[in-house]
Amino acid sequence: MSERTVLQSMSQRHVLSLGPAASVHDAACAMTRANCGSVLIIDSAGTMQGILTERDLMTRVLAKGLAANTTVVTQVMTRHPRCVGPEMKVADAVLIMIERGFRHLPIVDQGGRVLGVFSARDALPREVNTAVDLAEFNEQVNDAHG
Repeated sequence: MSERTVLQSMSQRHVLSLGPAASVHDAACAMTRANCGSVLIIDSAGTMQGILTERDLMTRVLAKGLAANTTVVTQVMTRHPRCVGPEMKVADAVLIMIERGFRHLPIVDQGGRVLGVFSARDALPREVNTAVDLAEFNEQVNDAHG
């Protein structure tokens, strides 16, 4: 059985997005309605400007006491998020997320068109375990090289 790709494993293929002028409150409401943990910030030309996640809301808005109605998403989003291609294997994507400390990866085609967002919850336990094993192996190799 071949390992799934990130595109094959996505539970939702709908791309949740907002424009750069949206407020944090707008983003939180959209994420709540869609029951998802992130929203892509895409300008009128269709270019992805960034991603806003639940973690961004917690650490960059709530923890700093910013007003959700007046804070614009571009002030607190993650700019230039790490993106992956649709053919990336799930274990490789999870490894990236483990090593870099995030839970959402936009999936883009070769032309830069957004196809979706791969979330850590889209990965099966088998693939998560494979990625954890790879991360531990990489850490051991790095430790060995000093």
